[in-house]
Amino acid sequence: MVMAARPHIFNHNLETVERLTPLVRSRAQYARSLSVLKKAKEMAEGKVATKSGIMLGLGEREDEIKKAMDDLRESDVTVLTLGQYLRPTPMHLPVVDYVTPEKFDEWKEVALEKGFRHVASGPLVRSSYHAADFKPEEDVMEAIQEDLAKR
Repeated sequence: MVMAARPHIFNHNLETVERLTPLVRSRAQYARSLSVLKKAKEMAEGKVATKSGIMLGLGEREDEIKKAMDDLRESDVTVLTLGQYLRPTPMHLPVVDYVTPEKFDEWKEVALEKGFRHVASGPLVRSSYHAADFKPEEDVMEAIQEDLAKR
């Protein structure tokens, strides 16, 4: 139903690296999240931008962050947000690390080198961070314009 509505951007957040998924998202499955993102792109025949987000500061290792980025790119995700995990209440997981703004800048460069087209990366970044600033890929924009012309 969602893809039949022809969204410009389809978002599903990975939230964390594979090893931490059971702890952070007890009912989620890392592979299923990747599958959802890939299937959305396939269902839209590539005419939708797919987006995901990862929280940092939960104890993930650098190699795990890079692998999560690789996994997202293999699922044809082109938009990524990276933000600092902040503990909402004492009942939630504690913050393990506070990532510096400079490290977030480094992660942005890594993500762009891996082929993401748009990356928002910083301590205060959230999944919808500056969403209005995002411009879908040109091929997606062409599909959107064609679809609007048919309506």
